[in-house]
Amino acid sequence: MQKVRLLSGIAGALAIAVAPLVGAQFLTPGANLVIEGVPPISNELVTKVQAYTEFKPSAIVAWHPSKPGVLIRKRATNSNQLHYVATPGGVPEQWTDFPDAVSGATFQPKKGEFILFEKASGGNEVFRIYRMDLATKAVTPISDEKERAAAPSWNRKGDRIVYATAAVDRNNASRKAITKLYIADPLKPEDTKHIATFDGGGVGGFRFSPDDKKLIYQEYVSANESHIWLMDIASGEKKRVTPVPKAGEPVFYGSPRFTRDGKAIYATSDRDNEFRRLVQIDLASGKEKVLTDGIKFDVDSFSVSYAAKRIALTTNEEGSSVLRFLDLASFKELPRPALLPGEISGLRWSGGGEDDGDGEDTGRELSFNVTSARSPGDVYSYNLKTTKLTRWTNSGSPTLNPMDFVEPKLVRWKSFDGVMISGFVYQPDAKKFPGKRPVIVNIHGGPEAQARPGFINRSNYMVNELGVAIIFPNVRGSAGFGKTFLAMDNGKKREDSVKDIGALFDWIKQQPDLDADRVLVQGGSYGGYMSLAVSTHYADRIAGAIDVVGISSFVTFLTNTESYRRDLRRVEYGDERDPDMKAFLEKISPLNNAAKIKKPLFVVQGKNDPRVPYTEAEQIVAQLKKQNTPVWFLMANDEGHGFAKKNNADFLFYAQIKFMEHTLLK
Repeated sequence: MQKVRLLSGIAGALAIAVAPLVGAQFLTPGANLVIEGVPPISNELVTKVQAYTEFKPSAIVAWHPSKPGVLIRKRATNSNQLHYVATPGGVPEQWTDFPDAVSGATFQPKKGEFILFEKASGGNEVFRIYRMDLATKAVTPISDEKERAAAPSWNRKGDRIVYATAAVDRNNASRKAITKLYIADPLKPEDTKHIATFDGGGVGGFRFSPDDKKLIYQEYVSANESHIWLMDIASGEKKRVTPVPKAGEPVFYGSPRFTRDGKAIYATSDRDNEFRRLVQIDLASGKEKVLTDGIKFDVDSFSVSYAAKRIALTTNEEGSSVLRFLDLASFKELPRPALLPGEISGLRWSGGGEDDGDGEDTGRELSFNVTSARSPGDVYSYNLKTTKLTRWTNSGSPTLNPMDFVEPKLVRWKSFDGVMISGFVYQPDAKKFPGKRPVIVNIHGGPEAQARPGFINRSNYMVNELGVAIIFPNVRGSAGFGKTFLAMDNGKKREDSVKDIGALFDWIKQQPDLDADRVLVQGGSYGGYMSLAVSTHYADRIAGAIDVVGISSFVTFLTNTESYRRDLRRVEYGDERDPDMKAFLEKISPLNNAAKIKKPLFVVQGKNDPRVPYTEAEQIVAQLKKQNTPVWFLMANDEGHGFAKKNNADFLFYAQIKFMEHTLLK
């Protein structure tokens, strides 16, 4: 039976104490869940929504280096595991089976006799690297269980990997974050060598040079600023590749990769531009050549194949992805396949070498993931020689027609200061649901993430069966709209993004098919903070709010988040060690403004969250209970920054529907 806390003194319609109900009428929650205020979930509801909980999106992990098959991630029973697909459309063969999800993997790049994969436990994000020998499926740990390891990168010979780790030390604000760098032979993990130590937690993306003597890597400072460095492995000498930015003019550099001869690198950069472009940087002179000057959108990702003599890249064009190809000799853009609108990710060239195809590969086929409003995510490949587009997986629901899912509409509104804000609206069928529709405003996290016109998973039930419109706004601070827009919410401009939601409420009121008197706001992570902040600023304009792993106080959050993240978050939110900034953060934190929260709140948390510790949820719940504001609370003891396990995500979905019945649909 689940752990149940009975509530006392809670006013209003949400004052429902949970009793340990059993029998055929109600669902019995798992013992891993802490539940407060959430009413019993009927088995009738579970049956009604079941079809919307069975999606199994697939994502490319790696090509086999010597066979035509691909390794993918998809849900097995309760979590995402590794599966091998030998031929397009073939039945996936499951290779891993753990209680927790496997986050990523790579083949040994020459023969593919074993894979390396990463896995954490219970949502704690302390990822550990393992080797799986494919002949026996035997698993051997490579990295230390006490350190958080980053994804390994192979050398050209395919006999060594480089990976970085961060010390895990939650709730120790005085500890300085460090990153350790290791080189290992995956077949002899006992001989792993520690070769360097870096201050801070923002160093990563290490890659070997073609001669295996140097490493290129990224120093991440913030969403607006990062630098690229070159390190000599033998001596440990480090050289900065990118120039020191001018004061007040940060530059972002990302995804560094060596050219074939090792004399230059490819990277993305927003130097002297609003958007991130693909550039080539000469290592001797530092000269930077822009390769995508004619494209006025962010380059999201890129992958190089020397066998195909191509660079594949994706651009972010108002949320949708465009797949493009550049000729590797002239850097001129070449014809590209016609794809339906959606989000493209996971570019992988076939053949050996590194999983992005910049080794000595024979790959002329590019694989990638496509997610759209009508597809939860499938793996495709494009053959440059035959120009054939191939679908490898089919991740749709066995009982739902994808054509019944709503295509989103891009909308724009003017905020309080004249800045134009945009978002995507998923509008119910007007014939099935006539009249003004209730609205969910779903705010993304990050804060530098971006709402894109993709698959909304279980939320399709809200639109298709309950007739609820869902709006996904991109408030200031969102990525994809240029670096000026990205920085508009930094520091003491934090609440300007909250005002963008106030302007959205004004826009909703003007729409003939939306009901401004029935609006629910929800969000996860930073979006959880936004939900809480909106609840304090616009209590009279919402029916309720759902806060998933959200920040309730910036000061306590910065104090208690993992040390390897703390300095990176201080750049975004402000440094709480500065008295003036601390006073500002205290002033705007939802916890200190909880008296203004008048509408019901549903707080959701993972106990093992390393990013936003569970104490952020508990303290806002305690405060609301003290002041008799209706509040529900759900915490999973085996989850972290969000619910990754299907059983937990399903229960949260049921509870969200019940919360909507008590608020939005009342």
